Amino acid sequence: MTNTEMDRSTDHDSPWKIALDGYFKEFLELLFPTIPPEIDWDKGYTSLDKELQQVTPDSISGRRYADKLVKVFTPDGDEAWVLIHVEVQRC
Repeated sequence: MTNTEMDRSTDHDSPWKIALDGYFKEFLELLFPTIPPEIDWDKGYTSLDKELQQVTPDSISGRRYADKLVKVFTPDGDEAWVLIHVEVQRC
């Protein structure tokens, strides 16, 4: 098995992180129900993955995926960031 094949076969986090882009509100409602009322959903949300990758560059030991960083707005109009660490392990 090549390194690329090993990377693909052990990459369980990326699909979940991609899903969070489309289902961020539902994710929070399910797992962190006290947070969604603190967000003004009419203003939307923005994934800041590229910004997070700039402060957590690839490690020397190999490819590393950044966790999810999402910019939201509070009902008062203040900008806030939500950092989510997703770690999926295969049994």
